[in-house]
Amino acid sequence: MLKSSARFRVVACGRRFGKTFVGLYAILAAAARGQKCWWLAPTYAMADHVWAELKTACRDLPGLNVHEQTRRLDFRQGGSIAIHSAHLPDHLRGAGLDFVVLDEAAFMESSVWPQVVRPMLLDRSGGALFLSSPAGRNTFWEVYHNGLQRRTGWRSFHFTSFDTPLIDPAELETIRQQTPERIWRAEYLAECVEDSGRVFRASQAAATAPLDAEPVPGVRYVAGIDWGRENDLTAIVVLDADHHRLVAIDAFTGIGWDLQRGRLQAVYDRWRPVVVWAESNSIGSPNIEALQAEGLPMRPFAMTATSKPTLIDALALAIERRQLALQPDESLLSELAAYTVERQPAGNWRYSAPSGLHDDRVIALALAWHGLRHSALPISFV
Repeated sequence: MLKSSARFRVVACGRRFGKTFVGLYAILAAAARGQKCWWLAPTYAMADHVWAELKTACRDLPGLNVHEQTRRLDFRQGGSIAIHSAHLPDHLRGAGLDFVVLDEAAFMESSVWPQVVRPMLLDRSGGALFLSSPAGRNTFWEVYHNGLQRRTGWRSFHFTSFDTPLIDPAELETIRQQTPERIWRAEYLAECVEDSGRVFRASQAAATAPLDAEPVPGVRYVAGIDWGRENDLTAIVVLDADHHRLVAIDAFTGIGWDLQRGRLQAVYDRWRPVVVWAESNSIGSPNIEALQAEGLPMRPFAMTATSKPTLIDALALAIERRQLALQPDESLLSELAAYTVERQPAGNWRYSAPSGLHDDRVIALALAWHGLRHSALPISFV
């Protein structure tokens, strides 16, 4: 990568491969030759991290001027490095550059490269280094294919997380066993997964449980509930914890909280789940407390930006590996098919249903699966 003479180099690589080190080495070498350089990151937090790394790397260089307010290093040889966030692309216009590193380029707005950065390289015939893991077929995917097709001035490279000697392959294998395929392929194998936004890829094939299930004495059941807000549904899902299959779904809207709790009480009386996991955010907490006072085995789940990805990924992995049999319920399968994930510039994941669609059955199912996996269930005598 560093020895390539291509004007535009594109690197698609897996997590922890070492791309930031490659970028730092390349931009320092360019600045040492007297070139005017920029480092672009998707967010201010990522830009701040690189700024700290650069200052550490250059702290012993003679004649270095550090400009904290503008995050720029001026070198004695005449070169410079400025750190910027691509969060507001129009604020980047105007400068002429010799070299630019686009870090996590797949997570920048589509206009950043063709409309903002590329024109900044015109008068100096500047070069660019793109570094990222893929995120579907976007601008990064397009420039990556420029290099694959050996277009003039372009060169592309591909490395997985296995291609660095600094990571134990056994550690990666452990991660693979615990990671849904879509994340594994994109994040660790650095593959451009065409339908990377889809979360549940095998739900139709997993829909093998009967629709007419009846309670069986001695079988342990667990339940999950997602409370409806405004136009949302309230959804209740019951799982057979001994045979790992869906046995009941109840979804409704347009009724008050007292009636909703009564509906849950009816489901509880029929299936007698040993535990019911419910989202505790907002109206969830008072509903959970009211049901606990009535003797139901309620457990709260705080839905956060950290806990939700873990919850959803566990369900997706169970469905992919046929560890959970679903019912061929069209409403549930439709929600699962439409449910999407988007990686944010900061590296976190955003899970949601498309605008105007419901995800209540998905969340209730995920909570029930969480209960099956993490609750201390009594011994079954089936």
